[in-house]
Amino acid sequence: MSETTLAAVPRAGRRRLRLSGPTAGAAIALGVLVGANALLTPNFASAGNLWNVLLQVSTVLLVAVGMTLVISTGGVDLSVGSVMAIAGAVAATTLDRGIPVAIAAGLGAAAVVGLLNGVLIARFRIQPIVVTLATLIGGRGIAQVLSNDGELVPIDNPSFEFLGKGHLGPFPTQVVVAIVAVALGAFLLRATPFGRYVLAAGGNPAAARLAGVPVWRTIITVYVLSALLAGMAGLVEAAKLGASDAAKIGLNVELDAIAAVVVGGTALAGGRATVFGTVIGALIMQVIATSFNMLLVPYAWSLALKAGIILFAVYLQRPRRV
Repeated sequence: MSETTLAAVPRAGRRRLRLSGPTAGAAIALGVLVGANALLTPNFASAGNLWNVLLQVSTVLLVAVGMTLVISTGGVDLSVGSVMAIAGAVAATTLDRGIPVAIAAGLGAAAVVGLLNGVLIARFRIQPIVVTLATLIGGRGIAQVLSNDGELVPIDNPSFEFLGKGHLGPFPTQVVVAIVAVALGAFLLRATPFGRYVLAAGGNPAAARLAGVPVWRTIITVYVLSALLAGMAGLVEAAKLGASDAAKIGLNVELDAIAAVVVGGTALAGGRATVFGTVIGALIMQVIATSFNMLLVPYAWSLALKAGIILFAVYLQRPRRV
């Protein structure tokens, strides 16, 4: 059941629907993970560690919200990590012209990559995995060229670093940015015509075109939004590190984002999406990584467990035989 579909459900039935399906299973799994770690992992339930979980997951959440939109159209965006690197490199190299220019330039560069992805996929009908794999490879190279062949570009600007190190009241800035992105993503899917277009384009593109849905424009817009959110994540990451590292910023983030989306209940085939489920999926992955780190379990084992969870989630989404 998608968030957009939920909007049309009477209030009396919403609680039952919210507690069913893949998202409910993910929520239960998250509760079990948190409860087990609170009992078995020393200091896991401390306020400091829980804040650390939120800090670590915020960047992935920014990317995963955009990935939710993309996957709900039946596509995928493998270029998000490279887009993060491009945005960080562009912002760092233009920061001497002022923070507004640097942020606009970083997000603008990200949007260009998203527009390229969308046009090639929607208008030229090239497979999303092929297009975004090409921009993943090329984008990482562009980011390294922009930063003098991959050199670190230091950022010494407290106002810009506020994105990654500052606080708005008691909340870290990057957590606030992630919460805003989640709220906007959920609103788009649940309460706007655009959200219905996205799900229609993913569910049955041919029927959507016959019904007057602007499928091409919707798909292009989705990839631009994904790139913009990845670009914002790149700015946050560069601000947090105090430098643009074209070789490492955003490395493998596309895998974490896809995992969060799939585990949360968004269908890989398109037509069903839930931003709330994506949040749960991202938290599951981060709780696993954090607990393994605190228990001194080798990182490779956490990767193996994550892979198993992803495979199980995809198995649950398999088409049922009639």
